[in-house]
Amino acid sequence: MILREFLYVDTDKVRAMLAQLDGGVAEESRRTERTEKRTTVGPRMAAQHFQGSSGEEYTNKSLGDALFPMLEDALESEGLLSDISLEVSDIEKWNSGEIKQSLPPGSLVRVTAVGSFFDARYVASAFSAFASVNAGLAGLGFSPDDTPSVPTGARGTQGKAKSRQGNQSRLPKNAPPAVPAELEDLIPEFPSIDGVDRTTLRSFVQISRGVFNPGLHINLTPVKDVLISARLQEGRQYLDSEADILLARYGAEPQELTLMGSIGSYGTEEKELPDQNFMNDDGVMSRGSFAEVMNSQMRSLGRIGFIDLPQHPGFSLIPFAVYRSIPRPGRFAPALH
Repeated sequence: MILREFLYVDTDKVRAMLAQLDGGVAEESRRTERTEKRTTVGPRMAAQHFQGSSGEEYTNKSLGDALFPMLEDALESEGLLSDISLEVSDIEKWNSGEIKQSLPPGSLVRVTAVGSFFDARYVASAFSAFASVNAGLAGLGFSPDDTPSVPTGARGTQGKAKSRQGNQSRLPKNAPPAVPAELEDLIPEFPSIDGVDRTTLRSFVQISRGVFNPGLHINLTPVKDVLISARLQEGRQYLDSEADILLARYGAEPQELTLMGSIGSYGTEEKELPDQNFMNDDGVMSRGSFAEVMNSQMRSLGRIGFIDLPQHPGFSLIPFAVYRSIPRPGRFAPALH
C-alpha cells in the first residue's frame, strides 16, 4: 500500500468528476438505534408497566480524505487517466511534438517528476527579512563588511536609498504605516552590501511577480528546459497556510512530487506576431479581431517568459491533487568504526 501526503486537493473538482462517473458521492453514514420505556397509568391492580432503555446513536463519517483515491481508481478503470511520468522524462518526445499530439488540452494525466515550489510573495518576504536584519545589524554598529551578502550574484545601483530614506524621515511621527502598493515595497532600506541595495532586491521581486503571478506555483522539470507548471488555488483542502509557512515546511529545494489534473494549454510555438489590424474595411473596429490581437501579444510575451503562461514545449496543468509519497523507513547498516 502506498501512503501519500496530500499537499493540495481540489475537492470541488473531485466531487464534480465523481458525480459524473458514479452519479453521486456518499459522504456520511448514519446509524440510529432506539428502544422505548413506557408506563401506563390506571388502577393499582390494572396498571401496566413496560421497561426498557432508550437511546439514539448518530455517526457522521466524512469521506473527504478518500474522495481523490476514489476518483483516481474510477478514472483508471474507465481508461480516462494516463500516467505520463516516463513519457515526459524523454526529451525526444518533447522535441518531436509527440506529447502534444497524443495528449491534447483537457487530457487527464498524472505526472511524477522532480519539482519545486515558487511564490513571489515568499521572495518578497525573504528579501524583506534580509534587508531588515542587515538594517538592524547596521543600527547596532556592525559594518556591512561583517554581514553576509544576498545570494543573488547581482550588483545593483546605489544612491537612491539615501534620498528615499530622507523623504521617509520627514513624515509625521504619528502617521499610519503605509500599505505596500506592490510586493517590492515590502523591502525596507538597508546599507548596501557588495553593491547589492534595495533597488536590486526590488528588481528581483518585480521580475518574480511578473513571471509568476503572486500565488503558490509548482514547477515540475522532468527534463532540462521543459517546465510543467501548476498554480494552486487558495482556499482548497490542505492549502490553508500562508506562503511563508508552506515554503518553510516544504522548502525551496527540488523534490519528487506527483500532480494529477487536466492539461490546460501548451506553450505557443509562434515566433512572429500575426496581422495586428483589428479594423474592418468599413472602418469599424472588430471586437473579435481586437481580442485576438491582444491574445497574440500575450502569447508572444509568454513565449519569451515574461508573463505567467506556459512556455514551449511545456504545458500548464490544472491540478486536482498534489501529493508526495511517504517513504517506508529503511534499515540502516551500523556505522563502521
